[in-house]
Amino acid sequence: MKILVINCGSSSLKFQLIDSASEDVICKGLCERIGIDGSRIVYTPAGKDKIIKESPMPDHNRAIELVIEALTNKEDGVVSLDEIGAVGHRIVHGGEKFTKSVVIDDEVIKAIEDVSDLAPLHNPANLIGIRACQKVMPGVPMVAVFDTAFHQTMPEEAYIYGLPYSYYEKYGIRRYGFHGTSHSFVSKRAAEILGKNAADLKLIVCHLGNGASLSAVDGGKCIDTSMGLTPLEGLIMGTRTGDIDPSVVEFIMKKENSTVADVMNLVNKKSGVFGLSNDLSSDFRDLEDAYVAGNPAAKRAVDAFVYRVVKYIGSYTAALGRVDAICFTAGVGENSGFVRKLICDKLQFIGATLNEEANKVRGKEEIISGADSKVTLMVVPTNEELAIARDTYALCK
Repeated sequence: MKILVINCGSSSLKFQLIDSASEDVICKGLCERIGIDGSRIVYTPAGKDKIIKESPMPDHNRAIELVIEALTNKEDGVVSLDEIGAVGHRIVHGGEKFTKSVVIDDEVIKAIEDVSDLAPLHNPANLIGIRACQKVMPGVPMVAVFDTAFHQTMPEEAYIYGLPYSYYEKYGIRRYGFHGTSHSFVSKRAAEILGKNAADLKLIVCHLGNGASLSAVDGGKCIDTSMGLTPLEGLIMGTRTGDIDPSVVEFIMKKENSTVADVMNLVNKKSGVFGLSNDLSSDFRDLEDAYVAGNPAAKRAVDAFVYRVVKYIGSYTAALGRVDAICFTAGVGENSGFVRKLICDKLQFIGATLNEEANKVRGKEEIISGADSKVTLMVVPTNEELAIARDTYALCK
């Protein structure tokens, strides 16, 4: 079966066509600037050069039409429309209702709508993608795969906030966590690499990129994660503050005569390593280069990021009781031996040591711990699209 994986944002749409039998990517691409001047589709059929086509995209319906045209056209298409057996949709927030992926029907769409106030920038866009696909591909089964689902095994003491309990009962205010598809994929793959049963392992997964989160995984189940009600909580990230005293919001509003919207824009889009580096960059590659060159602002930003990662690893080691392996994944985790070394050099308190030669790896599975390390350190590239395709196939085959 050919599975079309859709990751729909407010003005963009990422896609991959995956063969469920071989798990090969047949084609992948991106629709950019939907509803904005200068929109285009960029895609790469397997084994061929990247193709870029400028085309007006007033809405997501047109974007989906262009995706289908790209996949099926006679010149560089890779499939016929009737060969697409199912569509898997990445959905950011499933609230407490969804603990696993589900086939999409009217009831599921209504449930996604009901929790859209918990992810106002993401769920509405995800729903647009679903409806656009339904319009262009009527009758093709579709599956919702939720970023929050993997974290629904957290115990109450881990997910509940210290607010009056009525706010949880009325509004569902609690820790939900995100990047769940990645955390799930990496924890399962780590067990396979180690040749162990996932049920016997205690893992910490470090999804480190422009958005970053950690999870504590006990026996294949998440028991804690760093992101919260929204993806703002937790680690310092590319442009997000991570954990701060909530009173900072009120304090800045008064000092700067700002609105709530102004400050929320600040803490989401202008903070993190970007803000700490005096707006040098939110890209860790730029910051690494500047750090090595002796830039104090870059050093401040990266060191603060590393400190928070280590602090969370320490707390999750305590929550798990022990840690068998620590997995690094996502853009920074997979590719930056520099950042991994800064982190791992601070993990001697749990007996972890780094094999510096092995740590030179980029984007490949590798055990990077030293021979005497009491904790296995691993690089495990994530593949959220493949995880979505697998769940979609399992529900639609």
